[in-house]
Amino acid sequence: MIDEVVRHPTAKTIRLSVDPATGTARLIVPRRAGLKSALAWAEEKKDWIAEQRARLPDPRPFVPGATIPFGDVTLTLEWREGRARVIQREGNRLCASGPIETLGRRVEAWLKRQALEVLARETAEVARAAGVTVTKVSVADPKARWGSCASTGAIRYSWRLILAPDFVRRATVAHEVAHRVHMNHAPVFHALVAELLGEDPTPATAWLRRHGAGLHWYGRSS
Repeated sequence: MIDEVVRHPTAKTIRLSVDPATGTARLIVPRRAGLKSALAWAEEKKDWIAEQRARLPDPRPFVPGATIPFGDVTLTLEWREGRARVIQREGNRLCASGPIETLGRRVEAWLKRQALEVLARETAEVARAAGVTVTKVSVADPKARWGSCASTGAIRYSWRLILAPDFVRRATVAHEVAHRVHMNHAPVFHALVAELLGEDPTPATAWLRRHGAGLHWYGRSS
């Protein structure tokens, strides 16, 4: 029932949460609290955990016929028999061949390549407008952050931003590039994000809060 128990040095009370991106049930236990009593308390919350998990998005595996959001369009995955491990976009279709048992993995790899290409290009464009340098752009699959900017000038994004609407992805790029000027979230930072984006980033932030967790269920079978 409980997937993860975390001893937190500053927690004052026992807390229980279900991660909307993974379904992980996490029990936070203060440093001096008794683990046995904390687990017993969590056991009493098993109905609540089941209720929270029932509200999670359905897994959306990359199988023939699946629909995949891709920026402002939706792609339909079509699989054709054939030995060539080809995946290519044809209009609003994502056409694939090759072994069907590896289809999901290959589609995810294709999406990651597309994400890196688009995010690298957009980052370079915004960096030029901001008058800053970005040393490296990469993508990964973090569960808690959509982007991060290191003091070295390297920016890393969640590849799943390619599944979000264009305005959400662009706002995330503006946010991370703005950190090359202000490594904080002061008012002057937020003003620069809006300037680089050319519009209010608040709708993009609201979209991610409401729908972002659902993006983590694409490509999953369970």
